[in-house]
Amino acid sequence: MVYAKNKSIEIMNDWGSKRIPFLFIIDFEMKAIRLFQLDSLPSGVDYSFPNLTPKRLHSKLSGQYYFRKYPVPLSQYQPAFLEVKRQILSGNSFLLNLTFPTRIETDLTLQKIYEFSHAKYKLLIDDEFLVFSPETFVTFTNGVISSYPMKGTIKATCPHASQKLLNNPKEIAEHNTIVDLIRNDLSMIAKDIKVKRFRYIDKVSTNEEDILQVSSEIAGNLPKDYHKKLGDLIFTLLPAGSVTGAPKMKTINIIRSVEQTERGYYTGVFGYFDGINLDSAVMIRFIEHHENILRFRSGGGITCNSLLESEYQELIDKVYVPLI
Repeated sequence: MVYAKNKSIEIMNDWGSKRIPFLFIIDFEMKAIRLFQLDSLPSGVDYSFPNLTPKRLHSKLSGQYYFRKYPVPLSQYQPAFLEVKRQILSGNSFLLNLTFPTRIETDLTLQKIYEFSHAKYKLLIDDEFLVFSPETFVTFTNGVISSYPMKGTIKATCPHASQKLLNNPKEIAEHNTIVDLIRNDLSMIAKDIKVKRFRYIDKVSTNEEDILQVSSEIAGNLPKDYHKKLGDLIFTLLPAGSVTGAPKMKTINIIRSVEQTERGYYTGVFGYFDGINLDSAVMIRFIEHHENILRFRSGGGITCNSLLESEYQELIDKVYVPLI
């Protein structure tokens, strides 16, 4: 079923109060929310979370396959990038996550990529879209909310890649801004907010090469009756700060202006409640199937220190499938 925002909040609060396990899929614009009780999932919906036993345990895809990407030309990306920089230099935003679709061609089906991809979180909706996300949105565990914003990417093959990533002034500013934003977001629904880990590196393996990504861990204490307010709590935090920017509402308005098309489920969130705890992911690393065309949505954070060619290359580097 697809629900509007207010109805979704009502249902999530009700199911949480009754400790009913459910899956939620929330689009970026919060216009077409999908909610399913876990004991009555429709066919065509498949998911994988790190603390759930995967339904399929394939380790490696055998045989040859092709995966080709056709990113928008730099000449198309440049006007949007320059407008974002103008808005930032005018003081209307400090950080903005600019995204574009890349047309891809592959002989792999979305189902096949889902089965064999190695990712922390995976979601497949029929032949409509596929997510293989490395980024946690929030977790609720024993009354503690944790968030793990991810900002900063570099190819692992670059000489001294870790040092370059951690010492890059643009990456430092971008990550600091997001950490501050997420701390503020969590403080709206929880108390005693703390940054437990700051700027640690994870490695992600892809069909092309390994990449390094930087995350932080932020945590706080939820109200005792949090399970009765699951809808209110989750929607208070949306859209996810790591895929919008800061300040959030002003930056979202700029995103709508420069990207010109709605994101849909891309950069929304999906997750599940098991009756006690909750886990969720940001829907990045996203392939959509529309009118017989596959499009991979990707992007990156723009700051006053961003360089056109570097940001354009990051957009392209994030177009991959995690098949190893």
